[in-house]
Amino acid sequence: MTANFEIEPLDKLNFNAFFSLIEELAAYEKLPPPDTEAKKRLKQDGLAANPKYNAYLARSDDQYIGYVIYFMTYSSFIALPTLYLEDIFILKQYRRQGVGTKFFEFCLSRAKALGCGRIEFCVLDWNTPAQNFYDKLGAQRLGWLFYRVNREQIENSKLES
Repeated sequence: MTANFEIEPLDKLNFNAFFSLIEELAAYEKLPPPDTEAKKRLKQDGLAANPKYNAYLARSDDQYIGYVIYFMTYSSFIALPTLYLEDIFILKQYRRQGVGTKFFEFCLSRAKALGCGRIEFCVLDWNTPAQNFYDKLGAQRLGWLFYRVNREQIENSKLES
């Protein structure tokens, strides 16, 4: 079965639905959802004149069923921009209906239009459904290990500039 849906950009009218979907993703990943201050930043950063990220929602009739977030990075080796895919999330009852594939195809078209040399993303090691999805689409698994310095560490850094 294929879901009938449209992809629309994030805007002021659909922001609350977008945020609810982010909360659904947090529950799926067993992580705490964004707090009130994070919600404010998401709204400010996503709806700014020069947004820090790009977000699109999948809407089926009057229901928002998923979203995608991406932003641009840059590759020094190929000297081209990279579309970094932060999230593709689809509500459980709409998975396996082509929504994720259409979002990925949408990202491919955006990367092509933006002159990107590649698309990159991460998948949690326990999330085998996502791993299988990207494997099926022909994405290559890399041998890189991802590291993170969190906000508290940044703020408490003793390094002088």
